[in-house]
Amino acid sequence: MIVSSAFRGKRYVVLGLARSGMATVESLLASGAEVTAWDRREGPRDELAGRATIADPLLIDLAGFDGVVVSPGVPLNTHPIVARAQAAGVPLIGDVELFAQARGDLPPHRVAAITGTNGKSTTTALLHHLIESAGLPARMGGNIGLPILAQDPLPEGGVYVLELSSYQIDITFSLDCEATGLTNITPDHLDRYDGFASYAASKAKLFAMQSEGNFAIFGCADAPTTAIQRQEVLRRPQGRAVCARIPFWKEGQSNWPSLQGPHNLQNAAIAGAMALDLGLSLEQILAGLASFRGLPHRMERLGEFDGVLFINDSKATNPASTAPALAAFPPNPDRRVHWICGGLPKGDDLDECAPNFGNVAAAYTIGEAGPRFAELLEPFMQVQRCEMLCEATTRAMAAARPGDVILLSPACASFDQFRDYETRGDTFRKLVAQLTGDAEADGEPCTANSPA
Repeated sequence: MIVSSAFRGKRYVVLGLARSGMATVESLLASGAEVTAWDRREGPRDELAGRATIADPLLIDLAGFDGVVVSPGVPLNTHPIVARAQAAGVPLIGDVELFAQARGDLPPHRVAAITGTNGKSTTTALLHHLIESAGLPARMGGNIGLPILAQDPLPEGGVYVLELSSYQIDITFSLDCEATGLTNITPDHLDRYDGFASYAASKAKLFAMQSEGNFAIFGCADAPTTAIQRQEVLRRPQGRAVCARIPFWKEGQSNWPSLQGPHNLQNAAIAGAMALDLGLSLEQILAGLASFRGLPHRMERLGEFDGVLFINDSKATNPASTAPALAAFPPNPDRRVHWICGGLPKGDDLDECAPNFGNVAAAYTIGEAGPRFAELLEPFMQVQRCEMLCEATTRAMAAARPGDVILLSPACASFDQFRDYETRGDTFRKLVAQLTGDAEADGEPCTANSPA
């Protein structure tokens, strides 16, 4: 884990004892801090009994503490801990802020951080892959992978690559990254903010924390992202706050199997530019882009069987996320996408997907949104109403021809039929394995009436 003399002899409250909270407590204790910890669940409290003070911060006097460390899941706009901490004059911080404060005790290193509404996980994983494949030591954390404080410090010359959500940025105040990236900003999480402008301002804070000479790159495909880029240009030397150079990278995209589509081209352009600024050569970056295998459930290539490509994009839980997946596979020469869509809807339309309807050979609608999606899509393409994922996968395989793509990109949440989008994607992977005979899978073979 990461430990630091910056915490020695100080007093902290840690509210929320999930993975990042427990990692925070362990790091602080190992650093010689005094910790008061709390979680509504008894299990984590029992685990820390005898090593930390167990007390609800809403019921104790917070005066004299050096910080209240909260989980990013704590809603700062509604939770009473905010007012109590402010009244006591104690800062509300997160584990990424503690990492920022610990940097002085770590071997010389650099930090690269990526935020955005969509694409930040893929871009973060891609940058981490580029750095590691070039032979440099790297760690990945923040909103992806293991909590950063739970990971061992890098040797000299290493790069910490962080994915940061707006929630994490809200409780971070001193993270001065050598390189940063912003993929895009679209309306999201507005229940946590006083309107869209406040949400966009949260993203902008990551760049405001940077020293003027450090590097920042922006997607610049939407107005809010472009506005932040222009703001940063005003305070940085020339060339240190730039828009992604899409045409520069586009020529090589056909060589990157797991980075297809316009959204992944932008992700690659951002990660590639950050890697160049961190000292990688263009040759190293192009090799890394070609070898990147992607993240589970995000345009994940499951394989090609009898000439048909299977893509698991279960992470696409709204139409805005599905639109670039549909755009990734234009006709060649005929429509070739067999689109499995539906689930628990987040809205009543598919307007953001409509520009790419011409790429879809057929749609297979499932779940609670199935009937409504079928009504919306039938004027534009062949539609098969399937209800269940197993039936949709079976029918798509029967209709697909060599060169076609069977794409699970639901444009919906999963909770009508699955615990989460990961379970939905894992189920699709299992069905594909069963139906293609590519691998053995547990359970009964898929049938049209399977409840999968």
